[in-house]
Amino acid sequence: MSRRRPVVTIDGPAGAGKSTVSRALADRLGFIYLDTGAIYRATALEAGHDAGLAARVDGANDVAALADEDRRRLAEVAAALDLRFEDGDTRVLVGGRDVSAAIRAPEIGERASKISAVPEVRAALLPLQRRIAVEGGVVAEGRDVGTVVFPDAEVKFFLTADAAERARRRAAELRARGVAIDEAAVRAEIEARDARDSRRAVAPLVQPADAIVVDSSRLAPEAVLARMVDAVTQRNPA
Repeated sequence: MSRRRPVVTIDGPAGAGKSTVSRALADRLGFIYLDTGAIYRATALEAGHDAGLAARVDGANDVAALADEDRRRLAEVAAALDLRFEDGDTRVLVGGRDVSAAIRAPEIGERASKISAVPEVRAALLPLQRRIAVEGGVVAEGRDVGTVVFPDAEVKFFLTADAAERARRRAAELRARGVAIDEAAVRAEIEARDARDSRRAVAPLVQPADAIVVDSSRLAPEAVLARMVDAVTQRNPA
């Protein structure tokens, strides 16, 4: 596929700093930051218009237990999603409505986490994500953007950090918000999530074979950003 500008993907485990670095990289390059999480949150918000469907999803411990009809309906909601980003990625509009604040509600985040594990939903959202990036000039981050969403991306990164460092960062973030936290418990949670993300049947966390691996364990965000900017520039001087 020939694009005017490259697509850059950043995959990696939870807590590695993907969102922070992706936003900064998109800003430095003058690219769009494709917030895949916001797309799933917007789908979760739209699914809420069907109160019965939302209640069944919210009450499900395992989305595999959802009825086929509910999975089909969720896929329909995803396929019909009329979403666009404005002002970089700071505003998310669905059907012309600004849902930027609404999609950040905790209950929407929880529902989004569940529906993101539904294969039919992931398949339905692929065309939307690829349309946004059709001309390139996009930085996309997630856990399968370099392997599934944009396997033909011109530049791929896999951003990682050891579990101890990711736990330290997460604990510091929570303490800054006034939340008392046990760092050992945070590390155990991160390691359990790593295992789930890597072993799940749908969109598992996989390092793309052609990705540039960046270990941020002992690097400041500015150093990670500089390394990525250099790599993109070297591969795509224009």
